[in-house]
Amino acid sequence: MKNLLTLFLGILLSGGALNLQAQNEWDLQTCFDYAIQNNLQVKRQEINTRYNETLVKQAKDDKLPNLNGQVSNDFSFGRSLTYDNTYDNINSASVAGGLNTSMTLFNGMTLSNTVKMRELDLQATLADLQKTKDDIMLAIAAEYLEILFAQEVQLVAEATIEVTKQQINRTRQLVDAGSEARGALLEIEAQLAREELDLVNAQNRVQLAYLNLYQFLELPMAESFKIKEPVLPEVQANLTMINAYDVFSNAINVRPEIKAAQLRVESAMKQLEIAKGYRYPSLSFGANYYNQYNNQYKDFEGNRIDLGEQLKNNSRSSLGLTLSIPIFNRFQVKNNISNSELQIADYEYQLQQNRNVLRRDIEQVYTNALAAFNRYISTDKAVASMKEAFRYTEEKFNVGMINSVEYNQSKTNLTNAQSDLIQAKYEYIFRTKILDFYNGVAITL
Repeated sequence: MKNLLTLFLGILLSGGALNLQAQNEWDLQTCFDYAIQNNLQVKRQEINTRYNETLVKQAKDDKLPNLNGQVSNDFSFGRSLTYDNTYDNINSASVAGGLNTSMTLFNGMTLSNTVKMRELDLQATLADLQKTKDDIMLAIAAEYLEILFAQEVQLVAEATIEVTKQQINRTRQLVDAGSEARGALLEIEAQLAREELDLVNAQNRVQLAYLNLYQFLELPMAESFKIKEPVLPEVQANLTMINAYDVFSNAINVRPEIKAAQLRVESAMKQLEIAKGYRYPSLSFGANYYNQYNNQYKDFEGNRIDLGEQLKNNSRSSLGLTLSIPIFNRFQVKNNISNSELQIADYEYQLQQNRNVLRRDIEQVYTNALAAFNRYISTDKAVASMKEAFRYTEEKFNVGMINSVEYNQSKTNLTNAQSDLIQAKYEYIFRTKILDFYNGVAITL
């Protein structure tokens, strides 16, 4: 029976998830890569990024001169203006066309500030994209560890059943020999039925954990994989965790949500400068070219003037500068300045709110990690004590000093303690991985 106990405890404490053989195994990084490429939230954020890239390009292009052309065709009936600038009763058709261009030379630095504002908006959008990717990776890591946890719980359930089956075989032999009452065998067989139900629940938990991961990855229903078992870090009593304040001090400099909020404050400041720029006069340069052809134009001798001659004679062009001085625009500039100042204040509050949320999240993760660590240490001691208690219980049961109910209760206590130890281990690992992630360290298993 000592060998049975050794087998049972050896299986329970072997560590690692159940080794599920599959043709296709994915490690955590493979899951990350697939999600980043296929997640719809990431795709939408990438579209938003490309949209802001176009806004930056347009802001830069607004500094260039424009060029437009126009062509018109007229049919005149009755009295019409002739080539010699007199009127005559004649039907005619004319074609006119021209080109015009204009370029802003100065408008209160609004064009330059618009470019800077759009660039800041683009950087903020890129930070939003990174935040979306980070959230997805954290969620995937949680689902990945949930699978490992569920598989280890299943391993515990299988080991428990194996020990119970061996005890049933021994008890049946004693019952057949008349050394043990049949009721003891029935009690252990009932315990086996309960443990088999626990195993079914554990198997279902594994399947559900895989389903959650598949759905989060938005994996097609026809595809599936098994996760690759990583080498998890050991939880030791002398481990120390980085202080929550140190994590926060570093996180505010590296976290994308903080960067995005800071960039939006700077963008709002540029928007204020743009609004103030409309107080100043604007100076623009303009030029145009015009020409016309009429099929009834004639010279003084009554000969029709051909196309080339008309285009030569009717050509005219102009260029000039336009200075626009704002005098009164129904307080639009003043109100826009006020709204821009309010927008700055709002984004500053949002930045502070993001910092507070980050600090709160880090403190909660740190507290949960510390609690999981302490629970692991205490549960590890409890498991060691229950191992010894189970050994004595089994010895007593084998010599008939206790009944099967007490034996099953002792084994159940050991199994529950082992399950609590596994749960504390995975919670501690996940919380510390989150702390590392906030500290700028990539999640790896």
